[in-house]
Amino acid sequence: MSAKVTIADRVMRSILARKLRPGERLGEKELAELFGVSRTLVREALLQLQARGFVEVRSRLGWYVVEPSFEEARETYAARRILEPGMLRDAGAPLQSVIRGLRQHVAQERAVIAKNSNAGERSVLLAEFHVCLAQALGNRFLTQMMEDLSARTTLVSALYQSQNEAQHSNEDHAAIVEALADGDMHRAEHLMRAHIDTLANRLDETLAHTGRSSDRLKAALTPLRMLRGGKG
Repeated sequence: MSAKVTIADRVMRSILARKLRPGERLGEKELAELFGVSRTLVREALLQLQARGFVEVRSRLGWYVVEPSFEEARETYAARRILEPGMLRDAGAPLQSVIRGLRQHVAQERAVIAKNSNAGERSVLLAEFHVCLAQALGNRFLTQMMEDLSARTTLVSALYQSQNEAQHSNEDHAAIVEALADGDMHRAEHLMRAHIDTLANRLDETLAHTGRSSDRLKAALTPLRMLRGGKG
């Protein structure tokens, strides 16, 4: 894996884990020192993330994690409402080996939520479920799209949602997996749409806040747990 891909990947994973918040400054010099690479490589990695909509450059100020507007937050869920139920509708019944993996993932979510001690790991796992589901259905293009949408949703959630509904999300995930296990793709599709609608309805523009602290950058980009298959 090239240095610029490693940098981009670590930034993305830190967004998922809520270690990097909307509005966080990403200093080229600090990143270059942290990763032991040139500022040119750092800039190339940030340009990759800019193209995917996760960072932005502000004139004379530098690079920042994007702060989605409330309208963009609503559009993120609107995109997921089209993509994810449709992904299930058009899929064949998953293999039982895939179902076992998804059940294990849901169990891992439940265990972390029960500990109530690591909000970052909880966020990673809940977002990763949707990526794992796309992987299980065997479409690498959908998987890439879900990686981007999951990271984008994490930024949206950090700004516009309360963080007290993790157990409900876990229960929704479990119900979707059991519908897949029964081969009932219509029910799985319905449950996914209801899950996304519930999340979208929790958006609250009055909750918007940011947390900027340049001295948190090093801590935020420490290595995260590698997701299944290196990509979640």
